[in-house]
Amino acid sequence: MNQDINIQGIENLKKFSDTEPVFMLNLLEYKDVVEETGKTGRDTYKDYIVAARPFFEKIEAEIVFKGTPQSFIIGSNDDQLWDEVLIVKYATKNEFFKLMQFKNYPRALRASALKDSKLIFCK
Repeated sequence: MNQDINIQGIENLKKFSDTEPVFMLNLLEYKDVVEETGKTGRDTYKDYIVAARPFFEKIEAEIVFKGTPQSFIIGSNDDQLWDEVLIVKYATKNEFFKLMQFKNYPRALRASALKDSKLIFCK
């Protein structure tokens, strides 16, 4: 799984307005089992959400949607659905950047839960 920061994506975000809200679309595919703990990826991600909550409370951000995709309405049924979709609303791009700067943010816990993921900046 590639979890490297996309420099071009960050540059696009930096150019975005300082006053408008930013939405981050998280596409999540969980590991069946996290080797280090024996837990499922889904359960490990739940642990991540609990561990990340205090950091989100320090900034202006909120989860506005979390759900499980059910079926394609447009698109091929041959494509694989993501396990879960999460949308986080940040008051501004600067709130997102604040989150990225927290040294103790549980990034490793998030990464350990996931087989694959995408984080997409939306406006």
